[in-house]
Amino acid sequence: MIGAKLRLLAWFVSLATLISACSPAIRPDEAAFDRPIQTSSAPPAARDDIPAPYRPQSPTPTSVPTPTPMPKAFALNLYEEGDFVPQYTFEWCVAASIQIMHNLIDDKGARTWADRVQQGELWEMARARSSNSFNGANPLGWAKVLNESGMGPYAVVSIADYEEALQTAARAIADTGRPVGLVMWRGRHVWVMSGFKSLGDPDQFPEFSVTGIRVQDPLYPYGDDQWGPSPAPNSLLTPKQLATQFVVREPRRWSSNLPTGYMLVLPLAKA
Repeated sequence: MIGAKLRLLAWFVSLATLISACSPAIRPDEAAFDRPIQTSSAPPAARDDIPAPYRPQSPTPTSVPTPTPMPKAFALNLYEEGDFVPQYTFEWCVAASIQIMHNLIDDKGARTWADRVQQGELWEMARARSSNSFNGANPLGWAKVLNESGMGPYAVVSIADYEEALQTAARAIADTGRPVGLVMWRGRHVWVMSGFKSLGDPDQFPEFSVTGIRVQDPLYPYGDDQWGPSPAPNSLLTPKQLATQFVVREPRRWSSNLPTGYMLVLPLAKA
């Protein structure tokens, strides 16, 4: 009888131990049936030390340098049909050049200057305003008549370097819209430069190069045995061709304080 009771007691102890092992380790007062249960899929609590997502920045645009413009062929010519006037005597080259220059400048339809009597009067005017031992009209008188006739301002300049003289003449035509006087044959004759061709626009390229010169020789068609033939009106000469007759002025030809060089009767910008 006692052995049966002991076996029954052992059986209850075993059953109690099994039940306690299967029960959750939580106290009844800690159970919260109305509290949501956190699962592994819930987002983690926010933290200040969590880095922000990486977003690559767009590269800063860099400025592309503007390419340096290259000089292009340029041309300017004041000449129109009927502007040329021949000299009526072998002495009146300055007077004929004044008539030519008037015609090149005038674009308002005024009467063309070509009259022989007028040419003689212009020669006398230029001669009276010149000073040389040959009693002729020289570049100083030429410039003064141009100024007094309303075509100026003009000034006589002498430039030692040939290429610089051509650039100076071309730039003056481009800036003023008026022709340039060329003192030829060491000071014995004159032509008119009415235009030019160049590599580069003088207004955009200070170091442009003159490749062609438009000329009016009032002695055409006669020319000279020593210096060569006269080019036809509105001829385009290369610098090399022009250099056969456009040479430095001979200082002893007439009195002047200007240094030896290539002489121009140059239009100036109006004040």
